[in-house]
Parts: sequence; structure tokens; C-alpha cells
Amino acid sequence: MRDLAKQLVMLVLVAALCLTGCGKKEDTSSTAKWTIGMSQCNLGEPWRVQMNADVRNAADQHDDIKVIFKDAQNDTLKQRSQMEEFISAGVDLIIVSPKEAVPLTPVVAQAYQKGIPVIVLDRRVLGEKYTCFIGADNKKIGKAAGQWIVEKLGGKGTVIELKGLMTSTPGQDRHTGFREGIKGANLEIIFEADMKWLEPNARKEMESALARFETIDLVYAHNDPGAHGAYLAAKAAGREKEIMFVGIDALSQEGRAYVAQGVLAASFEYPTGGKKAIEAALEILNGQTVEKEIVLDSRVFTEENINDGGELLGQ
Repeated sequence: MRDLAKQLVMLVLVAALCLTGCGKKEDTSSTAKWTIGMSQCNLGEPWRVQMNADVRNAADQHDDIKVIFKDAQNDTLKQRSQMEEFISAGVDLIIVSPKEAVPLTPVVAQAYQKGIPVIVLDRRVLGEKYTCFIGADNKKIGKAAGQWIVEKLGGKGTVIELKGLMTSTPGQDRHTGFREGIKGANLEIIFEADMKWLEPNARKEMESALARFETIDLVYAHNDPGAHGAYLAAKAAGREKEIMFVGIDALSQEGRAYVAQGVLAASFEYPTGGKKAIEAALEILNGQTVEKEIVLDSRVFTEENINDGGELLGQ
């Protein structure tokens, strides 16, 4: 009886080990034949979190690709290192959304020259040593925002510009486009600051502006978190009703929601391009040729058109 009991115990243990082993084997199996490395400059902005989600959701529809995500945490050196890791690992394709153009250009070129296709998403690098750039036209968006503001203010007024990171191409383009859009109007830019895309920075800069200027007609921020930060500063000072706020990004849960709530007067869409990046990646990996530049459409959302899905910016 004792021997029989021992034999039964051993059978149970063997069965358990087999089941465990089988389970581990199933967890590590994969049908993916291509690996994509994705380097995101930071996940401190809601828009970038949404970009990663759009990439992941699109990739999840295809069993033949696997995406490895890396967050550079707003550190250019870390992002360069991540790119070098992808190159060393021999990934099949890289998607990168650069923090800054100049420092990331050499490592993007290095990957490209080694035969690894590189999709540059949202922010540009210098030169043409990459496979494909995907993004909306930031200069066009900035110009459209400027023209909209001129019309809204009747061609005159005092304006604050809260800039994104000015060492990044979107920040530069949203600034130059805006200035082009207001050219010839009687608008006075009474205060401008680089809030580096971050809402707390925008709120702090707006507090400084409120302390200096008794009259502020409108705040133009390079992204919706910046516009919202400015609004919160104005609300704390009891001045939010006398100022209009305009931002860029128009995420459904952020900019568009702020417009619907009456917090922002307008939000200009900057699509993440995440889904398009995966579509382009699959074409490249399957040996097809993609356009060097893929420009995404943009819309403007206001109180008047928010329920109709916004209005497409003119060509």
C-alpha cells in the first residue's frame, strides 16, 4: 500500500510538471516572422501615449509582426542608445519618433545604411537617410491656427504664444506657421515662452504672464496640454472667462473634450500616424515601395463643428 501511494504521488508530480512545461512552451511560442523596434521620445505627453496605443492596436491585427517598445523618457542620449540596441539586435524595421532632429540624425542614418528600414514618425530628422517620414504638416497647422485666431479676434488683440520644444521640428514649424498666419494683422504677441510641451510648464509660464499683463485676449499653445495648463492658471486667477485658449493635437479624450466643455475655443488636429506607420511597415517588409513622405490630413474642432467631426483644413 505504501509503495502504491508513492507511485501515485510520483504520477501526480510528473503530470503536473508536464502540464507546467506545456504551458510555458505555449506562452513563448510566436508566429511573428518580423520584429519591429519602436523608440518613443517620451510617454509624458498624452498624445504620445496615444501614438503608442495606435501602433500597438494596429500591430495586434497582424500575427506576422512583433513590436518592441522603448521609452526614451525625454532623454536624447537614451534614445540614441535605444536605436543602437535595435541595430545591434538586427530588428527587421525601426519606427522612431525623435526627441530632437539633429542628435538623432546620425543613428537613424546608421540604421538605414545597414539595411534596416526606418520610419520616422511625427518629428523629422535631417537629410534623407531614412525610408519614410509620416506626419501632418505642422507649418500648415500653425498657419491655419494663426488665420483662425485673426478672424476670431477681428484682426486685433493681445496674444500669448506658449511654444513646444523649440529644438524639435514640430515646435519650430508650429511657430513659423503661426507667425505667417497672423502676418499683416494687428495682433500683438505680448508674451512667449518655451513650455517644452508640458502642461505644468505652461501653467507656470501663464502665471508669469498673468502677473505682468492686465489684458490678454487669447493664448495660442503648441499643444492642448499647454493650452489647458494656461487655462488652469487663468482660472486660478479668476480670469479664464476673459481669455480664449487655442491648442493643437485634438485627441478625443483631451483637446476635443476641452472644446466640448468650453475650455478651449479651438483645437487643431495632429494625428499620431500610429496606424499608418504599421501599414507602411508591412508594405516595406513585404518588399513594396512606399512614398518617402506621407502627409496626414488635419482638422480643426470648434464649438460650432465639434458634433459634426470637425472641419478638414484646406489644401
